[in-house]
Amino acid sequence: MSFKVQPAPPARPNRCQLFGPGSRPAIFEKMAASAADVINLDLEDSVSPADKPAARANVIAAINDIDWGTKTLSVRINGLDTPFWYRDVVEVLEEAGERLDVIMIPKVGCAGDIYAVDALVSAIEAAKGRAKRIGFEVIIETAAGLAHVEEIAAASPRMQAMSLGAADYAASMGMQTTGIGGTQAGYYMLADGPGERAVSQPDPWHFPTVAIVSACRTHGLLPVDGPFGDFSDDAGFTAQARRSATLGMVGKWAIHPKQVALANEVFTPSEAQVTEAREILAAMAEAEKAGQGAAVYKGRLVDLASIRQAQVIVRQAEMIAG
Repeated sequence: MSFKVQPAPPARPNRCQLFGPGSRPAIFEKMAASAADVINLDLEDSVSPADKPAARANVIAAINDIDWGTKTLSVRINGLDTPFWYRDVVEVLEEAGERLDVIMIPKVGCAGDIYAVDALVSAIEAAKGRAKRIGFEVIIETAAGLAHVEEIAAASPRMQAMSLGAADYAASMGMQTTGIGGTQAGYYMLADGPGERAVSQPDPWHFPTVAIVSACRTHGLLPVDGPFGDFSDDAGFTAQARRSATLGMVGKWAIHPKQVALANEVFTPSEAQVTEAREILAAMAEAEKAGQGAAVYKGRLVDLASIRQAQVIVRQAEMIAG
């Protein structure tokens, strides 16, 4: 381990982030009653320019009036390249109460973007005497964002989470796809050899996923997988969620209510996983009593690294249960 210990991420469930347009206040109560851990009220892409002011007012009213329970409540503001974002920040923080937890900043390209929002938020908090410090979550969805992912992760103490926005990322990178997440028809490999050659479709989002997870784990943030556009494809959503969970992400967006249960299932450790993790910890505890640095569990060697792996699963299960 490095002498510099990596900070721990926020200790809160983040298995599913359910998004809803700020222009559709009729769905807010249903979102609050959902099984999602995080609610994202959206002022950005899902709201047309003409509807931005009304959506902002809807979101402020929802923050103040709806019982969101123990959910993490977030508002996605508009991008810093638009004329809308500063009004989003000013009006939401000045007019909404203390219930808001997080602001989501889209299309972040560098640490300077975070600094700009942080300066405005800090001034408003001081002027209004807000007791609750607002956190930040960001979306990596441009080539610049990926190139500067680590400096973005370290840009502010307010930073809590980072997501991959596959659609805008694909556009920024010039990828030949109109899909949002999932495998892509043109991204495939052919097996070598004579005769009929088997086709395999690797994950086109592997590199940005790993880069985001690495930056988040280094700087104590929650890495989150973004949207899966085809909400009629449950199997495709689950497949992508399982890939991202295996690579270290803690949750996934839901752009449709039916995706909430799918995300929760993938990112909740199964009973079998938790049982095995606890048994590994018990086996290592016995080994340590005997002065040994390793043990044999179900025919395989487990050691100190195995303890750290098992602790991740147990802590996650306990946090969700709690």
